[in-house]
Amino acid sequence: MGRLLLTAVAALLLVAPAAAQPRELWPGVSFETAVQFTSNGPVALNVLIGPRPGGTTTLAPALSNETLTGTETLTAIQRRVAGSVTSAGVNGDFFNFKTGVPSGVLMREGQVASPPFGERSSAGIMTDGTLDVRRISFFGTWQGAGAKRTLNTFNEAPPPNGTALYTQAWGPTTPPLPGATALILFPLPAPVPNADLVAPVVEVRTGGDPVPIPLGGAVLVGVGSVAAALAVEGPVGQEITSRLIFKPEWPGVVAAIGGGPQIVRNGAAIFRAGETFTPFQLGTRAPRTGLGQLADGRIILVAVDGRQPGYSVGMTNFELAQAMVRLGAVTAMAFDGGGSTTMAFNGTLLSKLVGAERPISTALLFEYTGVFVQPTIAVVSPDGDGIADRQSLRYKLVRPATITITLTAPDGVVALAETRERQPGSFAIPFPPVAAPPVALGGTATPPVNGRWKLQVAAVDDLGQPSAMTQTFTVNTTVGFLVTAPRKLFLPPGGRDLGITWKQSRPARVVVTVETPAGEVVRTLARRVYPASTPALVWNGLDRTKKAVKGGRYVVRVTAKNALGTIELSKPVRVQRIVGPR
Repeated sequence: MGRLLLTAVAALLLVAPAAAQPRELWPGVSFETAVQFTSNGPVALNVLIGPRPGGTTTLAPALSNETLTGTETLTAIQRRVAGSVTSAGVNGDFFNFKTGVPSGVLMREGQVASPPFGERSSAGIMTDGTLDVRRISFFGTWQGAGAKRTLNTFNEAPPPNGTALYTQAWGPTTPPLPGATALILFPLPAPVPNADLVAPVVEVRTGGDPVPIPLGGAVLVGVGSVAAALAVEGPVGQEITSRLIFKPEWPGVVAAIGGGPQIVRNGAAIFRAGETFTPFQLGTRAPRTGLGQLADGRIILVAVDGRQPGYSVGMTNFELAQAMVRLGAVTAMAFDGGGSTTMAFNGTLLSKLVGAERPISTALLFEYTGVFVQPTIAVVSPDGDGIADRQSLRYKLVRPATITITLTAPDGVVALAETRERQPGSFAIPFPPVAAPPVALGGTATPPVNGRWKLQVAAVDDLGQPSAMTQTFTVNTTVGFLVTAPRKLFLPPGGRDLGITWKQSRPARVVVTVETPAGEVVRTLARRVYPASTPALVWNGLDRTKKAVKGGRYVVRVTAKNALGTIELSKPVRVQRIVGPR
């Protein structure tokens, strides 16, 4: 009864979020923001939703610097992998601030880089795209010439009188361990769980200095009383059998990442999962990161901004659980929060951080290998006035592919059609389409037609995977060539008023305002329909109450709206107050 009452009270405090229109990042993956108004203040949520993993969009853990040691910001991770995937995602597991080593499991392509922590949940991505959140314990064994022995840790420092197995996922060398014995094993089979990993000893080292970890191999290290046994039972040439044991076995897992606690099970929020977290970690209102799966199989990633009064106060862990349920999650797990909470797309932040971006250990990313068409400028005005004159059309391939480009004008005419083979890279598409004959040979460059244009790029890569992406934009030359003079307006009048003119190529409803740099309107000078013409206005430096404005910087803004849409022009002006008669 007490738990039901707690849930009911919390539901009263957290109302349904007000969401912004989703923005498609690439086909099947969208980003949106939402605000929840609570008795503690507003809470801002950043939400990524992607398809069930598979095909050209997968869900995969990422490792900072490609080693367990060290850290890297989420935006840096995304920029580093940009040549092989287009990505969007969030920070991952908790980690050791000194070493960068994650607290729990990290598996990629079925191979273990870091073992699970049995006292906290792990999230596994299964072969069918299901998200499986559960607690997995880790045990290990090794055996040389003698009896089977305990392998205490994997890619982590061994305890006193214990052993550890290191692969290159740890870093280039083992850590210094005074008095240790190290067996260099090569080659080592892929480190998958619950399988015998048999590898011969190629070299034995003693003394405890760092030992280089061979690519495709491993180093078995023993300290204390086990060091001597390791030297005896693992001479050069001896085969060592290691085993990384998961309990339960977790069959079908292809990738996994640690974190915790589990916060949603069977569509219900979990108040207390019984995992090893302190009340401070769970109960304080802070930035939070969560991962979940919706009933239809889609994946949801959430980053809650926090510690920013008036904008977003953050959430407790249970409030995050409730938010995930409201967003449709049937299963969900939390990740590291606080200063680690980050969401980014293609190396650009989507969440709003309190301070500088924190370097992290791991991340979870939607990774896209299809053709990616970069976002276009929404409204382009190629009239030669130097403002929004050029449109940037580009696409990116991360695999060799056959591509087909179709650029369609507002009247339905195909202005550009091209099919060709391309290697991975980033490629520009000319806009306006090249005139025939070229200007250099006497041709005349024709301005692009006003209206809505559509660019589609389709690709079939070398694996036979099809993908396509479309971007649209508007050409609108309704207004241009905004001029204000003089550059500085003196008040009280010590010179002429500020003159404002612009060229208008077609009728539109126009609003002309004077604003502060922050966007506050101090005076509306016009609100009417203008025909095609060269309108002119003046501003005498007075605000809407007919008082002289303060000295400083202002912005003159001309906003025109017609069937083509809305287009804006703006020009900075400066006002200076002087001493003198009015």
